[in-house]
Amino acid sequence: MKFLVTGGAGFIGSHVCERLLQLGHGVCAYDDLNPFYEPVIKRQNLRDLQNQSAAFKFVQGNLLDRPALDALLAEMKFDQIIHLAARAGVRPSLDEPALYQRVNVEGTVNLLEAARRAGIGKITIASSSSVYGVNAKVPFSESDPIFSAISPYAASKLACEALGHVYHHVYGLDIVMLRFFTVYGPRQRPDLAIHKFARLIASGKPIPVFGDGSTARDYTYVSDTVDGVLACTQKKFGFEVFNLGESQTVKLSYLIELLEKSLGQRAIINRQPPQPGDVPITFADISKARESLGYQPRVAIEEGIPRFVEWFRRTQL
Repeated sequence: MKFLVTGGAGFIGSHVCERLLQLGHGVCAYDDLNPFYEPVIKRQNLRDLQNQSAAFKFVQGNLLDRPALDALLAEMKFDQIIHLAARAGVRPSLDEPALYQRVNVEGTVNLLEAARRAGIGKITIASSSSVYGVNAKVPFSESDPIFSAISPYAASKLACEALGHVYHHVYGLDIVMLRFFTVYGPRQRPDLAIHKFARLIASGKPIPVFGDGSTARDYTYVSDTVDGVLACTQKKFGFEVFNLGESQTVKLSYLIELLEKSLGQRAIINRQPPQPGDVPITFADISKARESLGYQPRVAIEEGIPRFVEWFRRTQL
């Protein structure tokens, strides 16, 4: 099959492209290489993918460029789309809410429209656990009410889920929305906590800890997330929403302990007040994904952090 992977030069996107290539598929990554973080990192991901297979293509482009999307989909005749491109992050969205709505919401509409016109009937789309907001009920289930977003990023992902349903209901597209839960592992974005903390601890600098360390996240190793993404490409669903998490919560204080142990260095804590937009806990109910996708996360945090640190040390040399 031939896949278009938007955001394919990024952290999760490059892993998805890699897995598709290993399975013998043709892959085109569509990415604007924006400077949200250093584009040289994405270019290295692309070089690795290009070295892996001649079946990999890269097109630099923007989701807001409708003619470019139309031309690409008309030219390359994709079988499926995996839509991972987005402006990411809760905290950065607080500073640029309009940008997040344009790229994430308008960009997704543009892609859905281009797919509809090109006759591409199946699209897997990245959503986020942030759509659950401050949810008193844990673990978070796909059937929970999700009208309490507390950041522009979360609101943009909620809008994308609604659009996915519209394009299934009105136009008959097969749409799966995947709520990712704090994905980590090799190639993780440098702005995310695990990568940022590792870099600061290794250099002997303080790490910023917002709150008392009791916040908890459902950290999900990237290979487990990719398993879930690829499972969605195997059959038709109509319209479905799935949580892709580890279904285990890890307190921030314990995460720091694991990083200290793997790095062999103590962290210097710079305690700061809680951040607006942050939620106290994320925790995925993955029973629906287990039943419908055969999804079974395998990498616990105690194994995943040493794997990440091994990659981190290798790439810092």
